[in-house]
Amino acid sequence: MANIFYDKDADPSLIKSKKVAIFGYGSQGHAHALNLRDSGIEVVVALRPGSKSWTLAEAQGLTVMEMDQAAQWADTVMLLTPDTTQPAIYSAFIAPHLESGKTLMFAHGFNIRYETIKPPKDVDVSMVAPKAPGHRVRELYVRGEGTPSLLAVHQDASGMAKENAISYAHALGTTRAGVVETTFTEETETDLFGEQAVLCGGVSGLVKAGFEVLVEAGYQPELAYFECMHELKLIVDLMYRGGLNYMRYSVSDTAEHGDYTGGPKIVTEETKYVMHQMLKDIQDGTYAEGWIKENEAGRPWFDEQRKSEQDHLIEQVGADLRDMMPFVDPVTVKPGD
Repeated sequence: MANIFYDKDADPSLIKSKKVAIFGYGSQGHAHALNLRDSGIEVVVALRPGSKSWTLAEAQGLTVMEMDQAAQWADTVMLLTPDTTQPAIYSAFIAPHLESGKTLMFAHGFNIRYETIKPPKDVDVSMVAPKAPGHRVRELYVRGEGTPSLLAVHQDASGMAKENAISYAHALGTTRAGVVETTFTEETETDLFGEQAVLCGGVSGLVKAGFEVLVEAGYQPELAYFECMHELKLIVDLMYRGGLNYMRYSVSDTAEHGDYTGGPKIVTEETKYVMHQMLKDIQDGTYAEGWIKENEAGRPWFDEQRKSEQDHLIEQVGADLRDMMPFVDPVTVKPGD
């Protein structure tokens, strides 16, 4: 069984004795900075000059510094910029000031796991990774609640890396829900696999394929959208609350029967074999190497795929239908965004 830490396991005074710099002010960055500040932590946001987030962070009552200044000032650095930007930011701004006794933290293990960032041996390296988008981390904290998170220690130079990370998680509000101990390797590999095989790649591919089959068979695109995209949230919400059993309990017997008969036809042994190959590519670094090279080349394939997906018929039909349903709080991402 996993080790899980709660409020009772944390020493809040540990992180309160630190000066924390949050690098980045996106989804996770804003939640970490605001939650830590409201927990009484001395925190600054580290941004590039001219960043669009600079004014926003200051407007929300936070102190903002340029990255090299923040890295020099802080004794705990939490790096929350996108994975692909982290190595350059680390090399240019953080590494020159990462002195013995300091702590480098992450919310995803990608760059430690694939050694694109190699911290010196005399610093603590740890991770606190909330299992929710940043806006949810902030929203629940304000309500006095919290989201679960993962915790890992890569280097324990001080002998207190885990205790300090638990204290950070407490200030973030995630010990209210539970902090699960893992490793950088386990977090990275399971996270990438989940994104590719199920949460993003798997679900997106299944939704599009179902939509296309119905449209190609002559059914109206609007009905295909409702059946293959719109109603997915209803099913996932049931799973979220009570697992597969609660979903099956809540739907009709006909739908439950279709679950048992249809699922094995879609997810076959061949499908699982491909999943195993995807996991192998993650484990041996093949996937990471390809993604890193794609970024170094300026993302030509990635940008082409993004544009193609934004132009798919399901997106055009969906945008029109969502405009008819203001209760879903519709948003639109236009090609090129």
